[in-house]
Amino acid sequence: MTQSRRMLVLRAVVEDYIRSQEPVGSTSLTKQHHLGVSSATIRNDMAALEDEGYLIQPHTSAGRVPTEKGYRYFVDRLATVVPLSEAQRRGINSFLSGSVSLTDALQRSARLLSEITGQVAVVASPSLAKATLRHVEMVPVAMTTLLAVVITDSGRVAQHGLGVSAMPPTDAVARLSNAVNEQCNGLSLSRSAETVRAIGSSVGYEDVRAVAESLADAFESMALDERANELYMSGASRLAHTQSVADLAPLFDALEEQVVLMKLMSNLSEETNASGVGVSIGSENHSPELLHASVVSSGYGRAAAARDADGEQDGDESSVGDTSGSADEPIAFVGSIGPTHMDYAATMAAVKAVARYLTAFVRDGLA
Repeated sequence: MTQSRRMLVLRAVVEDYIRSQEPVGSTSLTKQHHLGVSSATIRNDMAALEDEGYLIQPHTSAGRVPTEKGYRYFVDRLATVVPLSEAQRRGINSFLSGSVSLTDALQRSARLLSEITGQVAVVASPSLAKATLRHVEMVPVAMTTLLAVVITDSGRVAQHGLGVSAMPPTDAVARLSNAVNEQCNGLSLSRSAETVRAIGSSVGYEDVRAVAESLADAFESMALDERANELYMSGASRLAHTQSVADLAPLFDALEEQVVLMKLMSNLSEETNASGVGVSIGSENHSPELLHASVVSSGYGRAAAARDADGEQDGDESSVGDTSGSADEPIAFVGSIGPTHMDYAATMAAVKAVARYLTAFVRDGLA
């Protein structure tokens, strides 16, 4: 009995169980797969796989089903994610290309991903902590208040009120805005804060020194915001039609705990396999509510932008200015949550495809 054949048997069991959700027996494997050995030999292989913890037999007379260890072996051997068909790609592009804003694109992405997978889709808006500055505009809104409108490279727009004891001259505010936009474009928000303070303390900016300090404080506050602003979810009702109430109750509890879910999927999107997709199965989620669920996640943004569908370089993304390391990681994530017997190959391909679209959306400045 060779180890390689035994693992082919494991793969066949996982594939058949994902498709049927019924325990898999040696007779059906012999009929469905060309393994080149007898049913008795396959039965011996399955017994060995059970001893090794890859399979379990729910009932004495029943076939086997994969364990968490079995699913993990199967997923890890999916070295490359099979890309979606050309028709599926066109469908994704057609559905998402109508997006009029970043928020619209994220909402559409969640709906589309849930429709493709039949599972819960979760899409996060970009975190300001990982953003770089694209443009800032300061507008007087009261006698002692300026409104700073901050636009980042991810398309996120943030507004901050800047309090001053007395409104400085309009031309002085405009001069400060121009200097900030010239010197901070492409910098991380923390570096932008340092640069703004240096501008405010330099000669010629005495009238707006307090404004510069207030703007720098606003940038620092944004840089410390480690939370993605919002999670867009879709597909919970769809999943309810395919899963038992016992499995769904804890899963819905997990969906309510958005901070925990965000941390899990964000970490997973940064700890991906060679294909750029991360998968966490059952107890690997470190959450009782997700003990019988699997999570598939991929980052989108600057890091993902460097690769095309086959993992090749799209182009040099390193010349956009200082990002203080953020160019090496995604700015947000897209993911899918479903049962441990989900169709991993299809889910991973769909998650990756949607992530790539959002990467292009952010990169091309469509937001």
